[in-house]
Amino acid sequence: MDERLMNNPYYAKAIEYIRTHDLNALENGRHELDGYNLFVNIVDGKMRPVQEARLEVHDIYIDVQVPLSKGETYGVKPRSACTSPDGEMNLSDDIMFFDDPIEETVSAEAGDIVTFAPDMAHAPLIGEGVIHKAIFKVKVV
Repeated sequence: MDERLMNNPYYAKAIEYIRTHDLNALENGRHELDGYNLFVNIVDGKMRPVQEARLEVHDIYIDVQVPLSKGETYGVKPRSACTSPDGEMNLSDDIMFFDDPIEETVSAEAGDIVTFAPDMAHAPLIGEGVIHKAIFKVKVV
């Protein structure tokens, strides 16, 4: 595990929360676990083909994603290798997109924990149908 994650108390708190709570019992929406340092968004997202997915990065938060209703595929690319930004970092939403093609993917089954630090661009919601999932936002320390 990345040492930056191991030393982040909010990351440890997120993992502990995932292990000790039934995420399916949470209603859709934002649930604050430690104010702006750690919160989880429970969402239903429409999945899409890999050709329509867009890589994204965050500066303030680490994304910890947990597919709940079914498996999900993510496009991945090191942020340092991304060459086609689509605009600037949206500071209020902590997100910046890239138009780079997705050349590599990783897949997760329902209940798996997938972590994306700020140095990894990721394109979520690759697949078919609608997915129910948890997206933890863990403040970088």
